[in-house]
Amino acid sequence: MAGDSLSHPLPDLGGSAQPLLTVRGLTKHFPLKGGLLNRTRGVVRAVDDVSFELRKGETLGIVGESGCGKSTTSRLIMALMAPTAGEVIFDGQTVGPGGMTMKEYRRQVQMVFQDSYASLNPRLTIEESIAFAPEVHGLARRDAVARARELMVAVGLEPGQFARRYPHELSGGQRQRINIARALALRPRLIILDEPVSALDKSVEAQVLNLLVDLKAQYGLTYLFISHDLNVVQYMSDRVLVMYLGQVAELGPVEAIYGGAAHPYTAALLDSRPSMDPSRRRTAAPLSGDPPNPVNPPSGCRFRTRCTHAESICANMPPPFAEASPGHNAACLMLVPGSGHSEARARAA
Repeated sequence: MAGDSLSHPLPDLGGSAQPLLTVRGLTKHFPLKGGLLNRTRGVVRAVDDVSFELRKGETLGIVGESGCGKSTTSRLIMALMAPTAGEVIFDGQTVGPGGMTMKEYRRQVQMVFQDSYASLNPRLTIEESIAFAPEVHGLARRDAVARARELMVAVGLEPGQFARRYPHELSGGQRQRINIARALALRPRLIILDEPVSALDKSVEAQVLNLLVDLKAQYGLTYLFISHDLNVVQYMSDRVLVMYLGQVAELGPVEAIYGGAAHPYTAALLDSRPSMDPSRRRTAAPLSGDPPNPVNPPSGCRFRTRCTHAESICANMPPPFAEASPGHNAACLMLVPGSGHSEARARAA
């Protein structure tokens, strides 16, 4: 029965060793049109050959400057837009034609967006918003409402006080709690969190982050957590993926990246964090300039135009995704012995 299928968590098809999510060569280019005949004059390389795996039960944080492709990547994974190339594999099944259907996929993967108000239908009460998806997927109305009220309790909102309210009657933090409850309504296995706390003040932000940690343990969830806030990502994540100009710059355990970044871009981002320690006060910005135009990115290493370690070889050779330490990789020629970069020789020696 359709209703029964929503009453129990979905099975783990491939065991704990199989990644829950595999992204291979994910690419999204937006055409630029113009001129008299509105012809394509170029493409914006928003996401360019992104690949990674998300393990079951972990939180993978994605960080980077605005415009680096974080949110576009999340929307491609959520199938809210079609990729130019690449594929998404969920627990061993390809998502799309010939594989997992969109209805099956959306049952198992849900998303929480940054704008808590725009994410909710202003004409539906809170109770109706949470119960809507379970009803669409076949759960009886009475059971869907019961689940909505159960989830309101789980996110810290009393149903008797909030169930019949509308989104405009709630604060930003309360609306985001409702969006989290709505994402849980289908009992998914993966939740994509796209800047879920960036619009909240710091005290409410901390409450929502702690709620997400508790819910992950309570419901056995896996998170893909996207944010520009390095401190938030450090608190939430098991591993961190750093993006720059549509590509993966670095990927590794949170302790390895925050303890010793292997990519100059990651190191500059970490050094840009404000500090209360006077001894760490800086007179010069560790990262200067704006990211290059994604329509015409630099040759070779895309970060070379802002990198203090850049050499001529960096313009001629795209850096491979090299190992810095076990499970920790970065796209930098300084990690590749014999690459021609002077610091690569020093590291090899």
